[in-house]
Amino acid sequence: MPTALPEPWMRGALPGVNHFVAPLLYSFQMAREDLAKYTEGLTTEQIWATPHGFGSVGFHLRHIAGSTDRLMTYVQGGQLSDAQMAVLKAEKEPGATREMLLAGLNTAFEKAEAITRALDPAHLTDPRGVGRKQLPATVIGLLVHIAEHTQRHVGQAISAAKLARLSN
Repeated sequence: MPTALPEPWMRGALPGVNHFVAPLLYSFQMAREDLAKYTEGLTTEQIWATPHGFGSVGFHLRHIAGSTDRLMTYVQGGQLSDAQMAVLKAEKEPGATREMLLAGLNTAFEKAEAITRALDPAHLTDPRGVGRKQLPATVIGLLVHIAEHTQRHVGQAISAAKLARLSN
């Protein structure tokens, strides 16, 4: 039986990554590993099932990817595009396979990781506006939120996967 790796944050420092932003990258790696593990073997029907009215696995995977992309736009000081708003509106639309959803998640994480690695630590406390109302945030505040929001939805996706297996 293979020895399980410790959680990503217990595997050592990430070379070339500032220690203040590393937790976001650890969160992404843990999400990749947990979602691959707990969605393995699910059919497309199970991915989009909503047992007892809970959000589907597919919704949570799309939401993690989409929200990561949207929040990283704010990290960079930008505003959401029409394309990003369209992705938001389509998060619950069924049909994508597990593989498609995990690939989309990985693409969003890779883009966010590149942005995070390029951040100048001197600007982590720079102010950022969020949403149409430009609610106050900071770069580091957004990064922390992305990490915790990702993990919240990973947990919900795992629960949804377990319920979907029980329902079929």
